[in-house]
Amino acid sequence: MGTTASETHELERALTAAIGGRVDFSTATRAMFSTDASNYRHVPLAVVTPRTEEDVLAALAVCAERGVPVLPRGAGTSIGGQAANVAVVLDFTKHLNEVLEIDGERGLARVRPGIVLDALRERTSGHGLTFGPDPSTHSRCTLGGMIGNNACGSHSVAWGKTVDNVRSMRIALHDGTVLDVGRTTPEELARLKARGDRIGALYRDLGALVDREADEIRRSFPALPRRVSGYNLDALLPENGFDVARALVGSEGTCATILDATVELSRAPAVRALAVLGFPDNVTAADAVPALLGLPVLTMEGIDGRLVDALRARRPGSATGTDLPEGGAWLYLETGGDSPAEAAERARLVAAAGAKAGASTAVVTEPARQRALWRIREEGAGLATRLADGSEAWSGWEDAAVPPERLGEYLRAFEKLMGAHGRQGMVYGHFGDGCLHVRIDFPFTAPDARRRYRDFLTEAADLVVAYGGSLSGEHGDGQARAELLPKMFPPRIMSAFGAFKAAFDPAGLMNPNRIVDPAPMDADLRVLVAPPVLPTRAKLALHADDGDLAAASRRCVGVGKCVTASGGMMCPSYRATGEERNSTRGRARLLFEMLAGDVVKDGWRAPEVKEALDLCLGCKACKTDCPVGVDMASYKVEFLSRHYENRPRPMSHYGMGALPRWLRWGARMPRLVNAVTRSRLAPLLKRVGGVAAERSVPALAPSTLRRWWGRRTTGRPGGEPVVLWPDTFTNHFDPGAGKDAVAVLEALGYEVHLPERPVCCGLTWYSTGQLAPARRQLKNTLDVLEPWLDRGIPVIGLEPSCTAMLRRDAAELLPDDPRVAKLAALTRTFAELVDGAAELADLARPEPVLSQVHCHQHADLGYDADRAVLGKVSTEVDVLDGGCCGLAGNFGFERGHYDVSVACAEHELLPAVRAAAPGTAIHADGFSCRTQIRQLTGVEPVHLATLVARALGVSGT
Repeated sequence: MGTTASETHELERALTAAIGGRVDFSTATRAMFSTDASNYRHVPLAVVTPRTEEDVLAALAVCAERGVPVLPRGAGTSIGGQAANVAVVLDFTKHLNEVLEIDGERGLARVRPGIVLDALRERTSGHGLTFGPDPSTHSRCTLGGMIGNNACGSHSVAWGKTVDNVRSMRIALHDGTVLDVGRTTPEELARLKARGDRIGALYRDLGALVDREADEIRRSFPALPRRVSGYNLDALLPENGFDVARALVGSEGTCATILDATVELSRAPAVRALAVLGFPDNVTAADAVPALLGLPVLTMEGIDGRLVDALRARRPGSATGTDLPEGGAWLYLETGGDSPAEAAERARLVAAAGAKAGASTAVVTEPARQRALWRIREEGAGLATRLADGSEAWSGWEDAAVPPERLGEYLRAFEKLMGAHGRQGMVYGHFGDGCLHVRIDFPFTAPDARRRYRDFLTEAADLVVAYGGSLSGEHGDGQARAELLPKMFPPRIMSAFGAFKAAFDPAGLMNPNRIVDPAPMDADLRVLVAPPVLPTRAKLALHADDGDLAAASRRCVGVGKCVTASGGMMCPSYRATGEERNSTRGRARLLFEMLAGDVVKDGWRAPEVKEALDLCLGCKACKTDCPVGVDMASYKVEFLSRHYENRPRPMSHYGMGALPRWLRWGARMPRLVNAVTRSRLAPLLKRVGGVAAERSVPALAPSTLRRWWGRRTTGRPGGEPVVLWPDTFTNHFDPGAGKDAVAVLEALGYEVHLPERPVCCGLTWYSTGQLAPARRQLKNTLDVLEPWLDRGIPVIGLEPSCTAMLRRDAAELLPDDPRVAKLAALTRTFAELVDGAAELADLARPEPVLSQVHCHQHADLGYDADRAVLGKVSTEVDVLDGGCCGLAGNFGFERGHYDVSVACAEHELLPAVRAAAPGTAIHADGFSCRTQIRQLTGVEPVHLATLVARALGVSGT
């Protein structure tokens, strides 16, 4: 839809006057909502966030009056392109997200469209019930979006698709007409047809459609468990109760807007177990499916071995996939029961059936180990976007389905098709329902990209139809497959689809050009329609993307794991604000649009990008938690280096960004510095330095770690040598942790050394995008450490952020210096070094420990060794791994960040500290974490080195 500036202004004025929710025409928001999880890009006219049902109706009225298209949208994780359009987007994720009613006895729930699936399941779990369909996006997808897409998920073998679990809906048409829809008796249908209003016209049109095409509908709709393509016209057949609600499921917002829905709930098993069957390859696993159909299972999911390899590569040293039996592909078959014994026995029976089919088998009953295996499956859509050779893989032919009995032969033919086109991709999916997911390395940067994409999809559609299948088995048609529907349905059904949409939306303004009159499948491909216009060669190495910021910005495929309220550490600023621009996904899209220069026009000076990245804590959690490995902390560093090139920087960059330099001066007179920072001059100093007024400046230690070391007369020569890294924060603020580390290492027989000259990893300069001084600091450090590196002496880090800098980020700054690789290989955390020491055996005491995992350790270093060491000093350890402390280096000290910093800490850390039993040791290795805890709770936290020193009865003080 083309609109003039005056029309856009008038639309904004009218919407703002009509509704109480947010009306957003901003460049940033339109850019962020320009795509979903698909390959397509459509910049919306505006994004409206209705607070009430009245807001929804008012927005529809304004748009209807002006002939403006409308797109109701949930979490924006649709893969076919149905959740992006040139329209006014109604965003239901912030409000209208309540559970209105739960009827446990009847197994029903009435919900608003914005309710997240996991939130609904949490509410229903108290009744022993669940909503059966559970796509891998269950932590963020909304029920409205699930209904729009007819979502399915892993448990459809047991509980069906969303359409099988919808009882009724309350909907609004584009003209504002509100009605309840569901099953319709003949008598009720007659009454509805007799009405003289818009509702009567709707039912007359639908009734006429069924009268005219009932036999053709019966003939033309394939009888298979995963037919999601097209409209559900079969739900309108008399034998199916003329069910208008179920006919609308999967209509992708092209017919109506959901106001609320009543859904059917399923009895959830009290206990679950998992039988895992291993096969040589995917085809062999698919061949085994017919022999396994009919087993008492809740799932039958296929896993490509390359997904496991990808996850292991993302998390080196983790226990990923350790419970998988031998094989190159696997089937997950989940069982349920009223007791652990019952669930496990069923899993063993299933495993025995798998063994008869030639599979290697394993039965997993421990919930944590089951979750670890399911994580591989749930992150498949993200993991599959990068192949082993580093090439990008895309959706498009994402989820075709065939009768499960024919899955093996179809998969063989499909692999031949990919080979004929020179394509590759990882296959996984719902094998028990005959539905395959795959991301394919379509050559979108090739000159003939559109033709090759169209040719492949056309032949793939012919193939799946030849096997009696459906173009879409879960994710809907959208723009990716709607043009191909005539291959699956005859002309009369295609005309019936048009009549069905017209009955609800005669003006064609509800999410237009989807399903009916579809946009071409090779149009609007975001890589092609929004190519970068800025040079994309990064100043950082960006090894994961071969130094190309454009490829890095394309890493985000919209799966939306960063827009969740809980689970993992990503993304703390989104959880604090609830704003899309503060999510990893929102920031990645803004970077993509900045490079394209179409919507975000100011390049590296773009205020929209600067604002979005301003609240990025640089915590790195996305680097590990994001299924596609988006590394927003590094992208922020790259942006800051460009944004402030040849320009004045914020004072915080000169102050906190160069903190090690100022601390070297301050260490000469720590008492004077502390007196000044606590005097009446402190507010002025904080204002000048860009420090938040609410923050206290941490006190310098009376003596640095290095000075203590230089005056030390005792030591333990003769053991295995190690270099203890005197990071800036330990050295100047918390030298006690360093002293305890020395005491522990010497007690374990190590010969401890500190560098003879001052060293710094350059982290504070790096995190503020000051790359030149960061490189100078790092080169100086390499010069000092070089003799140790040449001898292969381990370098032991106490501060996780600095340790991660040495092990990971140094290679981004100095990729061509061979000493960087040596340093990374020799860098150890304190826990990695001491774990396994015989002296730590039998030391555990009953004093409880509450442990805060540093974000950089979570992302780059791993925490397994720390868990092990904590378990050796305490019998009661509670590890918090649900979010950032919120201080995050300089972030929480910078003016304007205090409220978000505290909100991040309140997500999990602060409540846990307050709730800790008296006598609990609060453990945090990160100086930022300890500072946040000190300043917001008054509790004094401790480093792991101090805990171990206490257990060993040694002290460095």
